[in-house]
Amino acid sequence: MLNKVILIGRLTQDPELRYTPNGTPVTSFTLAVDRQFTNRQGERETDFINIVVWQKLAENCANHLGKGRLVAVDGRLQIRSFDDSQGIRRRVAEVVANDVRFLDWPKDDRESSAEGEKFGSEISFNEEEIPF
Repeated sequence: MLNKVILIGRLTQDPELRYTPNGTPVTSFTLAVDRQFTNRQGERETDFINIVVWQKLAENCANHLGKGRLVAVDGRLQIRSFDDSQGIRRRVAEVVANDVRFLDWPKDDRESSAEGEKFGSEISFNEEEIPF
C-alpha cells in the first residue's frame, strides 16, 4: 500500500500550535495550492488543503512560518471522522506532514541584509567597467 502526498503552496494564515493533554506539540495550517490548469475563464483555481504537523517539526513550523510563506510538504493523506457540536458525524481530509521544507525567506530577512541592500534589488553599474 502507498499513501504519499507532496504539495508546494503558500500558507493562508499563521500556523496554530497546540499541545495534546500529554504535552505533544501539534501545529495545523492551511496551504493554498494552485492547480496546474486553467478553468474555462482562463483562471487558475486554488485548492486549500489542511496540513497537520507533529512533534519538533510542529514547533519549528509554528516558530518560523507565517501567512504567505512558500513551503513544500511531504506527507500522507488522512481522512478522520468526528461528531460536531450538534452531534452530526463529519469527515475531514488532511495531510499529516512528515517533512516541511521552507522555500522562501521571511519578509524581515529579505528587507535587510548586511550591506543594507534589499534582496533581489537592482544595482547600477557603468557598462564601460565590464572587463569582457
